[in-house]
Amino acid sequence: MSALVLPTAALPVAEKFGPTLQGEGPSAGRLALFLRLGACNLNCRWCDTPYTWDGRRFDLRKEITRTPVAELVEWLAAQPHALVVLTGGEPLLHQKTDGWRALMAVLRHTTRSVEIETNGTLVPAPVTLAVPRLVFNVSPKLANSGVRASRRIVPEAMEKFAELAFAAGHRARFKFVATGPADLEEIEEIVSRYVIPPHAVWVMPEGTTPEATTEVARDLAEHVIGRAWNLTLRQHVLLWPGERTR
Repeated sequence: MSALVLPTAALPVAEKFGPTLQGEGPSAGRLALFLRLGACNLNCRWCDTPYTWDGRRFDLRKEITRTPVAELVEWLAAQPHALVVLTGGEPLLHQKTDGWRALMAVLRHTTRSVEIETNGTLVPAPVTLAVPRLVFNVSPKLANSGVRASRRIVPEAMEKFAELAFAAGHRARFKFVATGPADLEEIEEIVSRYVIPPHAVWVMPEGTTPEATTEVARDLAEHVIGRAWNLTLRQHVLLWPGERTR
């Protein structure tokens, strides 16, 4: 497959790791390979991967390496057959690059399932949508992120992802980070405004320790069930708290 890739095609990679387990959302527990790209267009106060974008706290020249796509493809090919997760940062920021187009060209031919984790502020490009086994884990940010609404909620993008949630194969699922039951009203307003189907709504407790994650999840559970939504924990936090590349 690497023969499909131009030698100059590259992407800014913060981490590539696996096999591990997908820790969040509908695919939680699945064997997975992660490719984490650098850069983000938001700055959430509770972000657990600030080393992909926050140049005030991290030396991004050390954290992010421009990596040939051919090298990434060879790495994927050498791994067990598993879910491929493209995450960040915000991976869709790179859609206009040769590196992204090259990676999508390869993924169009894979038999692996592919997920893109996105904050839902950028419309997926045709080159991205052309990957047949690709679905989006869309995580619109709430007021608890500390980001103003006009930056974190982009109607054009949200409408497209809501459309994909109804499409064959349910190509978009929505994952909202909640700090407690009070956040559910804001989620409900977004779900109603963009007509997101209940089966595509997942609520995830905010927390970076097993204790905090479990405590918030207990507070959320009955409220989530009452709305006919889904609840996801954070398996990687429960199993490997504080560890990167897990």
